[in-house]
Amino acid sequence: MAKTVAIVGAGPAGLMAAEFLSQYNYEIHIFEQMPSAARKFLMAGKTGLNISHAEPLKQFIARYDQSAWLQAGIEQFNAKAIQAWMTGLGIESYVGSSGRIFPVEMKAAPLLRAWLKRLADTGVRFHYRHRCTALTRNTLTFEQQPSQCFDAIVLACGAVSWSRLGSDGAWQKWLKSSDIQPFMPSNAGVEYKWSEFMQPVFGQPLKRIEAWVDPHYKAQGDIVITHYGLESGVVYKLNRQLREQDMTLTLDLLPDLTIDDLVKKLKPNKKQSMANTWRKAGLDSAKANLIREIIAKEIWQHPEQLAQIIKQLKIELKCFRPIEEAISCAGGVRSDVLTKQLQLKSNPHVFCCGEMLNWDAPTGGYLLTACFSTGRTAAQGVHDYLKTK
Repeated sequence: MAKTVAIVGAGPAGLMAAEFLSQYNYEIHIFEQMPSAARKFLMAGKTGLNISHAEPLKQFIARYDQSAWLQAGIEQFNAKAIQAWMTGLGIESYVGSSGRIFPVEMKAAPLLRAWLKRLADTGVRFHYRHRCTALTRNTLTFEQQPSQCFDAIVLACGAVSWSRLGSDGAWQKWLKSSDIQPFMPSNAGVEYKWSEFMQPVFGQPLKRIEAWVDPHYKAQGDIVITHYGLESGVVYKLNRQLREQDMTLTLDLLPDLTIDDLVKKLKPNKKQSMANTWRKAGLDSAKANLIREIIAKEIWQHPEQLAQIIKQLKIELKCFRPIEEAISCAGGVRSDVLTKQLQLKSNPHVFCCGEMLNWDAPTGGYLLTACFSTGRTAAQGVHDYLKTK
């Protein structure tokens, strides 16, 4: 009789665990509390599914705060392996100019449909609208459903952002609080209390700026001014440093200009207004408004002082946006309560994977890659455990 495996959560990590295990003679059941699979995956893919990144593997792995922990799994299922896996599903991919990897169609839905069909064809059974309410050893209890025992259980329940799509963090009560690093928002916007003067530039970008918390690591690109503060991929890249070091963000508003060149451009000209002088120096309305918001008025007419501040404009941020709005989370099940194969030391029947683990990474394909790789790592652990059971 085939041994039974339960996977709680039909997101990328859970589906990848099921795919790995489907090559063996197991009876695999996926339980999902939502009416359909991988809702966050589909939402992320609406504007273009960035599934991985083609940068060198050493550099890729360094993007994670828990790089040593995740390294082995990512090496086994890296960006090239992900592209080959997509091809096997009939989904072609390409590497964009930034190094990010996308499906040619850009959407998540065709990939998910092909993936779910292949899993179903191999005998994986899906149980939607099955909300798990308790875990005891190898037994799962479901809301308005009978409890069931399994030979092994994979938890792929997600973190706590985007709870409306299924990741509500209810699984945390199944574990000891000491097993879990508290969740914090990651890849989230940051808050700053603007004056009414900034309202005209809400939604406008600070174009081609350079930003940092630690001057040894700088991010370049655009940052959008929002009604609550600042938002963009540049901000996401610096989330970890803001969280761990200091909520002070430093901006170089004109990184292509030296201070000396900027001083020359900022010198007053009787034939033109200050606003026009700033515009010709490269300070569009968004940047000019930010300068007026942050920098004392008495400095505006002093090119040397103004240029120094423009090249190192410090913004004392208030906090991150609520975790519910975050793209992902830092925190989760701690590495020291798991084996290398992501098996709970306190309950050998149970394995954990995906965003519910305590790791953090920026956007850019790193989140999905870690979900895929940890799903496979947990599934390999399940297989090794059941072989010896």
